[in-house]
Amino acid sequence: MWLALGSNLGDRAGYLHAARDAMPGRGITVVRASQVKETDPVGIRHQPEFLNQVLEVETLLEPRPLLDTIKSIERDLGRTARERWGPREIDIDILRYDGRTVDEPGLHIPHPELGNRPFLLDLLAEIEAR
Repeated sequence: MWLALGSNLGDRAGYLHAARDAMPGRGITVVRASQVKETDPVGIRHQPEFLNQVLEVETLLEPRPLLDTIKSIERDLGRTARERWGPREIDIDILRYDGRTVDEPGLHIPHPELGNRPFLLDLLAEIEAR
């Protein structure tokens, strides 16, 4: 399974680190992590640059409980609801889940924007090449 982390407010690196640290206590094991890459915002352009990272993870959680868990981590780290594609303290997305396709309200796997974010594909390729 593959997760994407992103942050463009406050201590961006600190938010990525805190998100990774919160996962093992929630049933998510980080297997490998890509480098952290600074990227331009997508969608709303007039906002700070993002730090992004892709994680390969293992979990026994099914897709919906995994989504609920990562959204809980975001809330616990102080993510504030704002406009779509706007600035955020921390964002955690499910990119892929063991080759499965999920199309439910609020949950789409593989992530529908994956192809529109070349930096995520680069970070995925970096991990897969190891």
